[in-house]
Amino acid sequence: MNRSTRPALAALATLLLAPLVVHAAAAPAKTGAQAKPGAVETAAPTLANVAYGEHERQVLDFYKARSARPTPLLFHIHGGGWVAGDKARVANLDKYLAAGISVVSINYRYSTQAQIAGVKPPVKWPLEDAARALQLVRSKAAEWNIDKARIGASGGSAGACSSLWLAFHDDLAEPASADPVARESTRLWCAAVSGAQTTLDPKQMKEWTPNSRYGGHAFGFMPDPNDNKTRDTRFAEFLAAREEVLPWIRQYSPYELASADDPPVYLFYSAPPALGQDQKDPTHTSNFGVKLEEKLRQVGVPCELVYPGAPGVKHPQVFDYLVEELKAPRKG
Repeated sequence: MNRSTRPALAALATLLLAPLVVHAAAAPAKTGAQAKPGAVETAAPTLANVAYGEHERQVLDFYKARSARPTPLLFHIHGGGWVAGDKARVANLDKYLAAGISVVSINYRYSTQAQIAGVKPPVKWPLEDAARALQLVRSKAAEWNIDKARIGASGGSAGACSSLWLAFHDDLAEPASADPVARESTRLWCAAVSGAQTTLDPKQMKEWTPNSRYGGHAFGFMPDPNDNKTRDTRFAEFLAAREEVLPWIRQYSPYELASADDPPVYLFYSAPPALGQDQKDPTHTSNFGVKLEEKLRQVGVPCELVYPGAPGVKHPQVFDYLVEELKAPRKG
């Protein structure tokens, strides 16, 4: 599909399996005698809980890297299956700031909250919140000293799926809108993710990994949205109803949206693939990565797939990939 509005592209990246860096939402980091033994010292947000919507979870934290010039930006989306998690965990936060890359970490409305509110499909809220947060960030580019073109999305699990959805989706900018935030682009310079679900199609998941169980909750197949333990209990019903929800799958599944004009991506997984075989962790299997890389290769989008024993690995960690891609010289 053609995309007429987008920032320049160059590459994708993100690593969430590195040791997690934890920050307190607005409190300064403890140092010296104040720090607890073994505590990780880290920067506090430059701006905490910046609202990009009216809901209590439509907030983000901004960490400003010191630079005389506009900086690239890591746009971090937390994992948790779209039913849990928080923006207060960003891998390698201090290292990004030291490398001259500013960071935004967002919260978003959970799919369970959407299901309770009657939103169909429930995944609409977390994914479209990510897009709106990105637009808000771009609207602050001058104020926050950000290069609005050089924004790379990253996250793990559901945050990885959200990042890929942003990377592959047509630009959601509304140039004629009276809302200046809505006029901003949702296109990315790159994306780098960890443990990504690259498809939300139950038929594909079942073919790639027979013991798949994830994804039904994104489309309302969750018996009790107040109990996260019920999230993955209705996969068989989800699969049986595939034709009914196929229009939603085509709108929200990253694999469905990928096309030739998308930015390059980096995919990290913690175990090697085994297509067509049951997996110890079917929700985060590298089978997802193998099949997405296959499609991206067909349409001409650069993709670096990393897992233990993967061939031709150039960047072992998401951090390495993002720093190189976000700070690479412009092409053309």
